Amino acid sequence: MSLVFDEFGRPFVIIRDQENKQRLTGVDAIKSHILAAKTVANIMRSSLGPRGLDKIMVSADGDVTVTNDGATILQRMEVEHQIAKLLVQLSKSQDDEIGDGTTGVHLCLTDSPFPLPPRPPPPSTPPPPPTPLSLRPLIRTLPPPDRGLHPIRIADGFERACQIAIKRLDEIADTVEFSNDNIEPLLKTASTSLGSKIVSKFLPLYADIAVRAVLSVADLERKDVDFDLIKMTGKVGGSMEDTRLVHGVVLDKEISHPQMDKEITDAKISILTCPFEPPKPKTKHKLDISSVAEYEKLQEYERKVFEDMILRVKESGSNLVVCQWGFDDEANHLLMLHDLPAIRWVGGPELELIAIATNGRIVPRFEELSEGKLGHAGRVREVTFGTSKDRMIFIENCENSRAVTVLVRGGNAMLIEEIKRSLHDAMCVTRNLIRDNRIVYGGGSAEIACSIAISAEADSVPSIEQYAMRAYAAALDAVPMALAENSGFSPIDELTSVKAAQIAEGNSRLGVDANDKGTNDMREQYVFDPLISKKQQLLLATQLVKMILKIDDVIISGSQ
Repeated sequence: MSLVFDEFGRPFVIIRDQENKQRLTGVDAIKSHILAAKTVANIMRSSLGPRGLDKIMVSADGDVTVTNDGATILQRMEVEHQIAKLLVQLSKSQDDEIGDGTTGVHLCLTDSPFPLPPRPPPPSTPPPPPTPLSLRPLIRTLPPPDRGLHPIRIADGFERACQIAIKRLDEIADTVEFSNDNIEPLLKTASTSLGSKIVSKFLPLYADIAVRAVLSVADLERKDVDFDLIKMTGKVGGSMEDTRLVHGVVLDKEISHPQMDKEITDAKISILTCPFEPPKPKTKHKLDISSVAEYEKLQEYERKVFEDMILRVKESGSNLVVCQWGFDDEANHLLMLHDLPAIRWVGGPELELIAIATNGRIVPRFEELSEGKLGHAGRVREVTFGTSKDRMIFIENCENSRAVTVLVRGGNAMLIEEIKRSLHDAMCVTRNLIRDNRIVYGGGSAEIACSIAISAEADSVPSIEQYAMRAYAAALDAVPMALAENSGFSPIDELTSVKAAQIAEGNSRLGVDANDKGTNDMREQYVFDPLISKKQQLLLATQLVKMILKIDDVIISGSQ
């Protein structure tokens, strides 16, 4: 891009390869941004709440994913629009930081049902064409000439409204007390997250698994949770209610030889990253064998090397070998003869988890193996699932009881992956409550309370920011409206009824009765959301809106 002047001294801009570029400026650019954001929100809207619907995502390779997890939906979507890509990044940020609430953050960002009064056009200007209904929510925040509001003033109003909402959330939050002996509040919070997932039929089971897995690896004094100590693995077959929590490590492997022991008690485990094979020269070499005697000599050398390796393992006191690499049939046979069960081809992350769980050391060379580097487990067993060819290794009763594995069962791989995502969300919600034990109530009650507070505060704002604050308040109403719509209720009727009840009773816990339990009090229904999750939704959405409002020129490079 360069700046030049015509013969009258007037400046104008020349863009390099202008004929190959697309450019949107001013109101057209902001309209394009709003349309992109609205399209994403409409996709996500129907997946919100316990009555939300799932999406089926088909990749270019034909891989099918069925999910209602907001982060997964956006990650699997092929988005072209630049603003839609920002929304995908927003979803990833919410998922990385909080782990849940990715659908709600987009509804807060892009939806709002009530238009603000537009600035009347000058008398000589013909009336503008009617705004399509799908664009009305955010069109009202457009800069002149559409509405006469400067984008920066809108952004300032949004920021002011966000601070009011954050303050209101702190006011209506309740503190819950829990411990290893009293996990009921954690179970209720995890159940709220799982209520909209595919596992909702087995809600008590999966909530208990998620909470106990997190508590197993949590340090309640430091309020810290190490998710690296939680492994989730799946095995196709069985039903969803066969999913279980294992206090130890589960490997999708089997004992290397059929005649080795299938169960070892008081296991002393040598964790090896060195292969069971003769050492190889470090340079290129060629071995010529010209007679049977020379071949037998080579075979005897290999056997001696294998026996020396096995002897070193036995001398250390180990009675189980876990090896990162494979070994041939001869080495496997020798291990069996020396009564030394082995597991081969174990991945690096699994080796690290075994070392942590058993308090063992990973040994890179046989010469370094000693009794002090062995891991210890109360029981190691091979478990058969379904047919005799489908086996897994369970390493249980480990010295470090903080390492756990969730074994997920389901009818197909797609179902197992969705269950894993559901459990991950529930675990993240539980972790958030351990970090900050303050909660707000779900069902859209927190959003309605914030909307009422912002609307009341807007009445006392004399500046033009009042319009932006009202727009922000109306945008928050999108969450209870979506919940009502997905539950088969009239969105407007449900919203006005609940909002009027909140104001009349002064009860910020009233929300949408999506589960049709006969009460709108979310505390009675035990619908809990961590406070930090709600705060993060509003903060991230507001930051992104402010950034989008400041964009008034889009230049898209093209190709000839």
